[in-house]
Amino acid sequence: MDWITLILIVSLVIISFHLLFGKRSHPNAPPCIRGWIPWFGAAFEFGKAPLHFIQQARAKYGPVFTVAAAGKRLTFVTLNEDFRAFFTSKDVDFEQAVQEAVHNTASISKDCFFKTHPTCATIIKGQLTPGNTAILSPHLCEEFNDHLENLGSEGSGQLNELIKSVMYPSVMSNLLGRDNSPNNALTRQEFLKKFTTFDEGFEYGSQLPDLFLKEWANSKQWLLSLLRNMALNAQKTLNSENDGKTLLQHLATVLSEQYLPNYGLLLLWASLANAIPITFWAIAFILANPEAYKIAMDQINATLKDQDKKKTKVTLDDLQHMPYVKWCIMEAIRLRAPGAITRKVVRPLKLQNYIIPPGDMLMLSPYWAHRNPKYFPDPEDFKPERWEKADLEKNVHLEGFVAFGGGKNQCPGRLEKLLCLHKIIIMHTRKSVTFNKLACS
Repeated sequence: MDWITLILIVSLVIISFHLLFGKRSHPNAPPCIRGWIPWFGAAFEFGKAPLHFIQQARAKYGPVFTVAAAGKRLTFVTLNEDFRAFFTSKDVDFEQAVQEAVHNTASISKDCFFKTHPTCATIIKGQLTPGNTAILSPHLCEEFNDHLENLGSEGSGQLNELIKSVMYPSVMSNLLGRDNSPNNALTRQEFLKKFTTFDEGFEYGSQLPDLFLKEWANSKQWLLSLLRNMALNAQKTLNSENDGKTLLQHLATVLSEQYLPNYGLLLLWASLANAIPITFWAIAFILANPEAYKIAMDQINATLKDQDKKKTKVTLDDLQHMPYVKWCIMEAIRLRAPGAITRKVVRPLKLQNYIIPPGDMLMLSPYWAHRNPKYFPDPEDFKPERWEKADLEKNVHLEGFVAFGGGKNQCPGRLEKLLCLHKIIIMHTRKSVTFNKLACS
């Protein structure tokens, strides 16, 4: 080993230790799980089984603790009493928490994101209000009918893949325009493959350079190219009547041509990434529970009666008469809400008896929040009837439910997602497709 190599190695080790251990946190900071590998910290142990890691750490260190991982400090908040501060405190910031991930996954620069995100969020919230969602409703039924019909009356395959084949093109068409939806089997298959790769690698892609994720990076570039063509179509018809504009067209009024495809990709991912697994779990839970299946089917049959199954039309008024299906959806979300909600601490934040220092990433796990027996008795059981107490018509959920976030950065598309899930699950269940091989796990 020559001297230059030795010096580089020693310098790297010193820098790594400085990054991981050099920063002195507040003396009243939460207990920190540092691991033993410089810079990486506890990243490997945490990454192998995050939910189990959080459970073990909470039992050992209490409701607030910090994990040093990949040069970052992740401070977990697990008590419902602290969630209000998590969502509403002026000492935490949403945009700073997600900016790096947005740059890595959609190639949106830091300056562009901070400049345009507030306006884009306002447009998305405005276009996905209950009133505008009602306008999308008939179109959504048409799309679901068409793609469900493509499955035939019999088939074989995994439930998850069948759901993707129906929802991907339908949701794309609804949000980005019918002309932008894959219009033949080959194109749909290619999109399905590329988007699945992008979605499954999203978490890694948000943290690592494209150099280490070649297949994922190729899928991202393919999707950006696709969205670039969609953006051109959106801009060509930008002067159409307001009621006929897609969400992509509304975004085109405030975004430059350079970044419109990138925001389109984020919009597409946000619309599909969580909707697919929740649709899967809702249908799987219903199929696995005979009582739930009977109640759901009784309401569906009583409401839709003699409608043609090939051309099912579900109105917003119809949905009011089938609340049990929505309860099943909310219970599936409670039990299987993925990922974590994050904020960045920008000023010292007091939680419990701790002071969380600026720079920490504040983390909240819906999976564990939804297993608090104080708010959800028998938390591991699938009990749709518990949602009867919630006022879902006014979008008031059960106390302790945090899957859609909170505060001003609550998921802007939650109403559109619930409408989409409610309809596809009703239509899928009513069609009664018989699968020779149905894999629900």
